[in-house]
Parts: sequence; C-alpha cells; structure tokens
Amino acid sequence: MVENQIPVSPAVRLSGMRWVMVGMAFLATVLNYVHRLSFNYLSAEGELRKLIPDDAFGYIGTAFFAAYMISNAFSGFVIDRLGTRIGYSLCMAFWTTAGLVHAFAASPLQFGICRFMLGIGEAGNWPAAIRLTTEWFPPHERSTASGIFNSGSALGAVIVPPLVAMLGVNYGWQATFIILALCGYLWLAIFWFIYYTPKETQVKQKRPTVPVKALLKTRFVRMFTLSKTFMDPVWYFVTFWIGRYLVDVHHLEMKQIGWLAMIPFVIADVGNIAGGYFTQYIIKKGMPIPRARKVAVTIASLIMILPLLIGPFVISTPISALIVFGLAGFGYTAYTANTLTFPADVVPPNSAASVWGMACVGTGLGGAVFQSVSGIVLKTYALEMGYHYAYNILFLGFGVVALVGLLIMLFLMGPLVPHRDLIRYSEGADHDLE
Repeated sequence: MVENQIPVSPAVRLSGMRWVMVGMAFLATVLNYVHRLSFNYLSAEGELRKLIPDDAFGYIGTAFFAAYMISNAFSGFVIDRLGTRIGYSLCMAFWTTAGLVHAFAASPLQFGICRFMLGIGEAGNWPAAIRLTTEWFPPHERSTASGIFNSGSALGAVIVPPLVAMLGVNYGWQATFIILALCGYLWLAIFWFIYYTPKETQVKQKRPTVPVKALLKTRFVRMFTLSKTFMDPVWYFVTFWIGRYLVDVHHLEMKQIGWLAMIPFVIADVGNIAGGYFTQYIIKKGMPIPRARKVAVTIASLIMILPLLIGPFVISTPISALIVFGLAGFGYTAYTANTLTFPADVVPPNSAASVWGMACVGTGLGGAVFQSVSGIVLKTYALEMGYHYAYNILFLGFGVVALVGLLIMLFLMGPLVPHRDLIRYSEGADHDLE
C-alpha cells in the first residue's frame, strides 16, 4: 500500500504544528490569487478598461501563463534543492515585488511585462506547498491538507472582488497594488522566522532527487502534464473573465461586481475541503488509495464539465450565471485537491515538487493558449453576434476541453502507485536511471 511506501513518522503525524504550517501555505495561496486577480477586476471597467481592450487583455493573460509555464519548468527543481523555507520565501518575495510594480505601469505592454514577472514568481507556490505537505503529513491525510492550502485560491478569489472594489474606488488602482504588496511582505517575514522541516523528514530529503530525464521518461509525468494542459484553463476562464463577463453580458458596475462575484468562489472554496475529505473518507472505508484518487477526480471533473456544457441553455440572469461558474469552480477545486497528491503517490517525496512543477508546464501552456483564444473569440463574435453569444461559445468550448483532460487522466496516465525504479534510485539502490 502507498502508506507503507512513503512513511511519515508518528511524531510528525501527531504534531499540531503541521496545521500551522499548512495554514501558512493556505495564506500564501490566498495572497497568490489576490495578486493574480486584482488586475483582472481593476481593468474590468473605468480607466484601465479604456486602456486595455478585450484582445489586449487576452494577450496580457497569455504573458502571465507563458511565464507560468517557463517557471514551472524549473521552480519545482529549485525548491526541491533549496528546501521549503528558502524556496517558498523566494517565490513570495518575487511575485510580491512583481505585483508592486503593477502600480507604475502605464500601457498594455508594460502591464504585460508585469504580468509576465508575476507568473514567474507565482508558479512556485504549488510546488512549495506540495513539498510542505509532503514533509508534514502522512499519505492518507495529504488530500485533506492539499485541499486546505489550495482552498486559499478560491478564498483569494472570494476576497478579491469586494477588496479591489473598495480599494480601487476609494484609493485608486495604483494604491491598490501597493497595499496588496505590503500584505505579501508581511507573510514573508512571518514564514521566514517560523518554518522548519521536521527532523524525521530531513533524513528523507537528504536522499538523491530523481534526475529530470528519468522523470520525463515516466508515462505518469507526461500524461499528467498533458491532462493539466486541458483541465486547468477552465479555472482560469472562471477567475480571469468573470469580471468582464458580468460587465459585458449583464451590464453590472464595479460596486455590484464586488459582491456578486464572490458567489462562485464561495461555492468553489467548499470544493477544496469536500474533495479532499471525500477521498480521505473512502480510503478509511477500505478503498485502495490509487482507486480512491481516481474515483474522486472523476466525480469532481464531471461536476466541473456538465455546468459548462449546459450553461448556454440555462443562464438567463446574473445569478444563474454565477451558479454555473460556481459549480464549475467547485468541481475544479475538488479535482485539484486530489491531483495535488498525485506526485507524492508516485515519486519519492523529495521529487514531488519537481513533478508538480513539470506538470504545471501544461497548466501554463494551456492557460497561454486558451487565454489568447478567449480574447480573440470575444473580439470576433461579440462584434457580430453580441457578448452573450460569444461567451456561450467559451462555455461550451471549455466544457469540451475539460472532458478531454479527464479522459487523458483516466485512460492514459496509468495507476497512481509508487514508481519502483524512482523509489529505488532515491533509496540509493539504482543509479542508472539516466
């Protein structure tokens, strides 16, 4: 069983500090999304909307995800080598500073550069948080721990609309970016002084990390990366475009968006905890961990896909649209709470961050491609058929894209069991992987 393959000391398992540590990862993820989404809402109307039209907004989103893809190619390996404390701190410092610089941008090109730098820093949050949970939690608890820290993404998305509306209206968009950056620097100071790796885990982290070539040769890593190319852009459709959707289709103002846009992300936040706990529950009932993971991911993915496919036929009011967005978000966060545990299920713990980073190259690629496509679709069809019709194309398109990702995960990725050759290498029994 997987529990016996990657043991965690009882001292770590029982330590109350593990909840403090995952709480810090949760707060980092909140800040990650606050920095990521603040620009999207600030540019939905007003001064920045005039400066940044739909196609430019799509290309700026592509700049972020191109950087996200590039960073994921190396951020996991850097974090695995530097360790959680230094690696996580560097990521936070980089993306917080990139967020601060947004306050001084004055053109779409300059915002694109800022978003590119933000993407470079933000990509490291998930490899670092996965390494943290691998250090502090046993396998059967990791889906719950992952759901906790990843719920920061949905909570950040909940906080951003009213927070940005309040700050933007009262202080202006430049001051908003500065205030948000100060919050990131505060987290950085606290984390630097409190984080440590448990002694029991330090022994495992000293074992050799698996070479890049060996990881890329595994079917699991390749297919996991490909699946994320199709699955993850759904979440970015929800989070990046909802502000403009509410303005363009339902003609809402920023003050209204500030409160209504919270609804989908409150629903999505429940998915993080529900998705992780559901898996833990069926494991306790006797279902093998590999099967439990895939059962949970399948259910969660269908909850994400179906609302998108039927959305164009049932949306008639802002509230019905928000419910569709919310259900899609719930499915995505429940799916993510489980997929965050995949690397530690298959590869040695000291290579889990590397694998997640490699897989998220697919996230960046999919995000870059589909952000540009979304902007082009809206610019093209909104002029001819109106925004309502144009957004319906996106609902259907992202539903189909996510279905492709699920099929890859179910039928091409292989079983979620420890990879014998990689485990042997990490334990020093095999040095011929390359």
